[in-house]
Amino acid sequence: MILLWLAIAVLLIPAGWLLLLPLRRARRVHADQQAFEDNDSLGAENVRVYRRRLASLERGHARGELDDTALAEGRVELERSLLEDAESLKRSPLKAASSGRVLVPVLLVAMVAGSLYWYQREGARGDLALAQAIAATPIHDAASFEARIARLRAEAEAQPDNAKVWMALFPLYRDAGRLDEAMQSLETLITLEGRVPALIAQLAQLKFFAAQRTLTEEVQTLVDEVLAADPRQPTVLGLLGIEAFDHARYPEAIDYWRKAIAGFENPDAAKALREGIKAARQRMASAGDVDASVALANSVAPDQGAAADQDSKEGAARLTLKVSLDPALEAQLAALPVSAEAATLFIVARDGEGKLPPLAVVRTTADKLPLTLTLSDDNAMAPMARLSMAERVTLVARISASGQPTAQPGDLEGKLENVIVTRSADAGGEKGADATQAPLALRIDHRITQ
Repeated sequence: MILLWLAIAVLLIPAGWLLLLPLRRARRVHADQQAFEDNDSLGAENVRVYRRRLASLERGHARGELDDTALAEGRVELERSLLEDAESLKRSPLKAASSGRVLVPVLLVAMVAGSLYWYQREGARGDLALAQAIAATPIHDAASFEARIARLRAEAEAQPDNAKVWMALFPLYRDAGRLDEAMQSLETLITLEGRVPALIAQLAQLKFFAAQRTLTEEVQTLVDEVLAADPRQPTVLGLLGIEAFDHARYPEAIDYWRKAIAGFENPDAAKALREGIKAARQRMASAGDVDASVALANSVAPDQGAAADQDSKEGAARLTLKVSLDPALEAQLAALPVSAEAATLFIVARDGEGKLPPLAVVRTTADKLPLTLTLSDDNAMAPMARLSMAERVTLVARISASGQPTAQPGDLEGKLENVIVTRSADAGGEKGADATQAPLALRIDHRITQ
């Protein structure tokens, strides 16, 4: 902000100089005007004209061209004209050169105050503060990720009517798995920007994941609204593809995802959809619907097919976990202010370097412990942060009495660090390494104190 105020000051300096310029020239202009008025010969010229015309009248009277009455009337007319000319030449006395000096600083102060007031109303001071907040909180680990969220939340409270703040904040909440706060931020953004199809699509996606990938009546209403305005909106098409895939309607899922790929500008999102198409074709083939699978595979555009082949060579990332509670913490679980059925259990995979949002998130309840589950790209909160994008991850299991994804004092937690992400082999080859790998033991073994 210091640079901003310096820039405003630099711009105001020449404006102030222009206001002060007449004051600096006042004495010279006053002297020139006074000299002009002192040497003005217009009055003497009017008298000379009067005398010439009067002499002309008298010569006409001497020649007998004018009688005494006409001469008298002409003389009166000339005298009246001379008086009128003399009256028009009267000037008010010049004011002193210092007259009006007070007005200049008043105008200068008014200009500065008016400029600052206009900038407060119409300027982009809030956008500058937002840019500085983002620059001051680079993301390089989980702690810095939370620091950026806190900084942008403070900006949102300071400038609640700035849509750009909410636009920057809600994806952070989404990627952190804080869906309720993400939806609140997005709804505020929609209130400010209007019901833009892309924003409504994002809200539908958040509500879809919050409902455990269920196409509820509310989500369906939002989807219908978006498709009515933009039938090829990629976020909604991707959502419908996930819902169709979850219910084994694989041809329908492939059709939705192929349409969505054409609208995504993010290459990571398009790659995730190609992986989904590949998985759907494999499911169809394993279910015996080979003809349909082959037909769909052949209908994929050449560039999409090449990308799918490349993805199949990489293999699908997955981690199988067995999550349990250390018997020494059973008493502390019982001492939580909520029951085990109400206490939220989060299982989260983060990249080992801490540069990305959560790669996979599963949310359940503590009464399900012990449990065995598999994390994969299907558990990603966003296409740009998936398990397959990391070589090593940190796994966290945490029991939260508050239900908040962010760790709170009193939560029970366990970690596994530097875990290698296993990948399945190509669908046409032998079984991948993860097919025979024993589940990783993730034990909740300590209580968060601060």
